[in-house]
Amino acid sequence: MQEIIISWFSGMPRELAVFLMSMLPVTELRASIPIGILKYDLAPMSTFIWSVLGNTLLGALTALLITPVTKLIIEKISFLDKIWQKYIGRLHDKHKEKFEKWQAWALVSFVAIPLPMTGAFSGAVAASIFKIEIKKTVPLIFLGCLISGIIVTFMTLGFTL
Repeated sequence: MQEIIISWFSGMPRELAVFLMSMLPVTELRASIPIGILKYDLAPMSTFIWSVLGNTLLGALTALLITPVTKLIIEKISFLDKIWQKYIGRLHDKHKEKFEKWQAWALVSFVAIPLPMTGAFSGAVAASIFKIEIKKTVPLIFLGCLISGIIVTFMTLGFTL
């Protein structure tokens, strides 16, 4: 998988490749930082900055577009409304207490934990489900990306020592 992703971005400047790679919901900065440092030989700080910026942009765009795009799709394909509402309802019920108790910190920690199914994209979807305002969502996603970026960068550098 890693080689496929790297080949997608071959031929473009390494910094741009890292930036764009961090915008993919599948890879985000969990992959762009190690690839930037270990495969592209970019400086760790440069890789960190480009990855955090790209991943934050992914989160911001997702936060802005998830509700209108979902609404448009549901209007065009009406049977999806029941499925979507059931999915959202289940997620909302499962995590409601955590989000009510921890509020902003729940979103930051969800984005900051560099594990599969967490990150800026999933955090933006969660913010939409819990109806967190965009002007609050984007800074919280940015903070989560910073924390996740620091963790992934140090883990990557630890493997190269």
